Amino acid sequence: MTAQPRYIVVIGASAGGLNALAELVKTLPVSLDAAYCIVLHLSRRGIGDFVVHRLAKVTSMECKMAADGDTIAAGHIYVAPPNHHLLVKAGKIILGSGPHENRFRPSIDVLFRSAAVAYASRAVGVILSGMLDDGTSGMWAIKRSGGTCIVQDPNQAEYPDMPLSVINNMDVDYVSELGSIGAILTETISHEEGIEMSAPEDVVLESLIAEKTAVGIEAVEKIADKSVFACPDCGGNLWAVKGDVINRYRCHIGHAYTERDLVVKQAETASATLWAALRMMEERKHLLRKLELEYAQKGYNSMSQDHLERKDEMQRHIETLKLILTDLQNHDTAGPY
Repeated sequence: MTAQPRYIVVIGASAGGLNALAELVKTLPVSLDAAYCIVLHLSRRGIGDFVVHRLAKVTSMECKMAADGDTIAAGHIYVAPPNHHLLVKAGKIILGSGPHENRFRPSIDVLFRSAAVAYASRAVGVILSGMLDDGTSGMWAIKRSGGTCIVQDPNQAEYPDMPLSVINNMDVDYVSELGSIGAILTETISHEEGIEMSAPEDVVLESLIAEKTAVGIEAVEKIADKSVFACPDCGGNLWAVKGDVINRYRCHIGHAYTERDLVVKQAETASATLWAALRMMEERKHLLRKLELEYAQKGYNSMSQDHLERKDEMQRHIETLKLILTDLQNHDTAGPY
């Protein structure tokens, strides 16, 4: 087996993905001319080491947290660290600190696009359990570059959204139970057809955006049209990406969202803005109350009454805003769509 693998297998998972990953990894062939890169949406820094430890217990392959500059070696498993995008390029691991994609860093789409660019028809994408649709655009990039697309059977997935999103938006090569994916990889990698392809220009450009962090309007103009939406993270204009299999938006800072992720992020931003407004209104009410009492003590009854009325009016606005926030919270609890 060569030190530099001919194939790269990129695996994406989110909610319910840890158990799915452990079940998958224990069936992965150890002798294939391939390396494995994993993005699991992580919410806490410390859990990254736990993921590596969990996977290392079920395979004889070396399993490690990916580090910037690592040489990609066959028979190795690289796990994206929390708060860093994982990319592959020229046989090396690249860790990026650029903006979130689909509200996550690491993002599955970022890894998959880089694999499509670096390995083209020798890239294999695997999507496991997860919510919403991170990974669909990246899988489409692999598909367009001649790679192989494998999706966990949604009926088996704890959260079927991500597998279903891929299945509903493109023709995948395999929909499989976890226990059969190892055999599919053996068949795919051991019986290559010899058809070499290159990644499309727009896929290359998007992968460069994630790699280099800084974007610029000129770069986004090449792959997207200006939309009516604003980026909920930075406030810049959002651009609708052209030619993707799923509706998606980018800002020129680098934030990127599918439509469904944009809906969720907009709700989060609106809620945060309204909570800030509530805080300011409560402070204003307190100040009006303070002035009301001070004017009353000085015998300025007319001014005291005016501030009392303004304070009461502010209280009515506060109650209305609380009702709106409660309604938003109820909708968020019910789900993003």
